[in-house]
Amino acid sequence: MAQKNVFDLFRLDGRKALVTGGSKGLGKVIAIALAQAGADVAIASRTLAECEATAEEIRRDTGRRAHAIAADVSRSGDVAGLMAAAQGALGALDILVNNAGINVRAPAHEMKEKDWDAIIDINLKAPFLCARELIPGMCQRGWGRIINLGSIMSIVSLPGRSPYAAAKAGVLGLTRTLALECAAKGVTVNAICPGPFATEMNKPLLNDPAKYNEFVSRIPMGRWGELHEVTGTALFLASNASSFVTGTAIYVDGGWTAQ
Repeated sequence: MAQKNVFDLFRLDGRKALVTGGSKGLGKVIAIALAQAGADVAIASRTLAECEATAEEIRRDTGRRAHAIAADVSRSGDVAGLMAAAQGALGALDILVNNAGINVRAPAHEMKEKDWDAIIDINLKAPFLCARELIPGMCQRGWGRIINLGSIMSIVSLPGRSPYAAAKAGVLGLTRTLALECAAKGVTVNAICPGPFATEMNKPLLNDPAKYNEFVSRIPMGRWGELHEVTGTALFLASNASSFVTGTAIYVDGGWTAQ
């Protein structure tokens, strides 16, 4: 049998994807990249208007179907409704990108319990809830891609990041466990662990020159990541190009964690 053109391995024609937290930042550029590769995409976040704006941009610029859904992915009822709405609009989902995330920065002794709970719920519980909904169907069909957004804080940390670092470390444990459970069924589960990117979540750092420069000093490449620089990794993990890759994490961090 003739070998496929390598570029064909990255095509997502006919695939259906869901990106949580897909209306802005890394989630938005990932959703656009998946659509550019041929996938139809559902965009989810808690703000419907922002999801609609991103979905319209995808439809206009790529010609792919894009559906906007408002949901709180930390709530199991919302997640069940989200999956029903996404699959009702697009068909059975093949790709799940668990991107939704929040952060609150404070020393542990000042961290409010409600903030701890919210960060753990959105960053760790939500990927579990979303994956739990989709894994049975993916395994039954014999193909699926789950991509969890970890962080450099999955394996290193900074002061004031206790719940975020705990949640993102948990994402790696969840990724490995789900990968083992799905490995023989055509479903891969991997993580992308970004370093500093200019996202909405990082505005407090971007707007503080001292903190911004402190971060730059830790990055061997000497700069923050640009949003588009995560898309190649996402497309690789979402496609047949990564068919023998599961249970691992790829660090897109300018060399931070290599030190």
